[in-house]
Amino acid sequence: MGFDTIITNGRVVTATDTYTSDVAITEGKIAAIGQGLPRDNARKIIDAAGKYVFPGGIDVHTHLDMPFGGTTSSDDFETGTRAAAFGGTTTLIDFAIQYKGQTLREALDNWMKKAEGKAVCDYSFHCIITDLADAQIDEMNALVREGVTSFKLFMAYPGVFMLDDASIFKALRATGQNGGLVCMHAENGGAIDVIVRQALAEGKKAPKYHALTRPTTAEAEATARAIALAEMAGSPVYIVHMSCNDALEKVREARDRGVPVYGETCPQYLYLSIENFDVPGFEGAKYVFTPPLREKWHQEKLWNGLKRDHLQVVSTDHCPFCFKEQKELGRDDFTKIPNGGPGIEHRMSLIYSGGVAQGRFSVNRCVELVSTTPAKLFGLYPRKGTIATGSDADLVIFDPERKHTISAKTHHMRVDYSMFEGIEVRGMPDQVLSRGRMIVDRDEFLGRAGSGEFLRRSTYSQP
Repeated sequence: MGFDTIITNGRVVTATDTYTSDVAITEGKIAAIGQGLPRDNARKIIDAAGKYVFPGGIDVHTHLDMPFGGTTSSDDFETGTRAAAFGGTTTLIDFAIQYKGQTLREALDNWMKKAEGKAVCDYSFHCIITDLADAQIDEMNALVREGVTSFKLFMAYPGVFMLDDASIFKALRATGQNGGLVCMHAENGGAIDVIVRQALAEGKKAPKYHALTRPTTAEAEATARAIALAEMAGSPVYIVHMSCNDALEKVREARDRGVPVYGETCPQYLYLSIENFDVPGFEGAKYVFTPPLREKWHQEKLWNGLKRDHLQVVSTDHCPFCFKEQKELGRDDFTKIPNGGPGIEHRMSLIYSGGVAQGRFSVNRCVELVSTTPAKLFGLYPRKGTIATGSDADLVIFDPERKHTISAKTHHMRVDYSMFEGIEVRGMPDQVLSRGRMIVDRDEFLGRAGSGEFLRRSTYSQP
């Protein structure tokens, strides 16, 4: 039989195995894996000698084309997914926001329109719930049946996104029964608000006060409360963008007791710290995102959490705002700086470089963190997140020795700065395939807008 494409001589890496093999692709799927596959009729041969073949990365936390703080995140579904592809990410799960008074269905429809005809790679949505009447519980059940199987709730941002404990408990009880998974932004929004108002009254308005008014204790308390509510509800819970050891300890303790709680962190918390705010003038606004940057010692605790499986996933929380015009909205008041940072393009390289190249964990663990566990938790496995016969041919040919210095001058995100400016990584994607089609070849983009498909997902299952 003939194959469309054969990737040959590469070291195939999954969450559990590493071996040298050919990978054959037919009609967007992995058709065969083995040594010496027949090449006679293959239309295309890709030589991956000296390189790894990874399953495509899955970023389950992005905010594309999102209105926030009087402006809109600067990457839409075309520019954002293109940048993701350059970084080896072939699937995104973004967030459809239900504003107060809206149905969940309206929220999903709005975000489907934003992505349709634009996304370069495959995508899905979590539904952000900000208004939870009884009717929304029925809607949650309906959406889960239709393949939208995760929801995001906020314990922060009072008056905008924050839900009270009773609403959170009701939502968790619903997902405990319908098989969905709640993603929780865990910070004590009420207490933080009081601290913020006091800082402003004292004239403390510089960007650094964004971090100084959001203590690690506020994240740890909310994390513990989220876990307790999930336990009472008999539901799993997924804590997003964890930034500090205080919160990590709450997850570790619960997991040691056998509670199905999962933790995600992001590259910014592994590479950056509160010291990044010690820059002239308003430059610190580049590092205003939530949760904020912490003292440097937390970084090693988070890396260790990834190594020991206290944390299961690395996502980006990509929410870019240009420094000029957008971040500058808060020049005189840190609370008016649009919250978020750009990172969708660099996740795989940063985690490989800091994790595998630095000897913190294995290449298999790297794949598990950036692809396999996200696929399992969010109902995409084994279609995505692994290299197996019948899986989608979302593949990354990754050069472990290729070095690259991250810079806004060369990145593909539609934003005028990089959080990781000047950081050198070791390990870069060379070629990226989405369902068998090559969409990135080193510095050349070969994909097209609108070729990404909306993914219906299965319900949560324990990874």
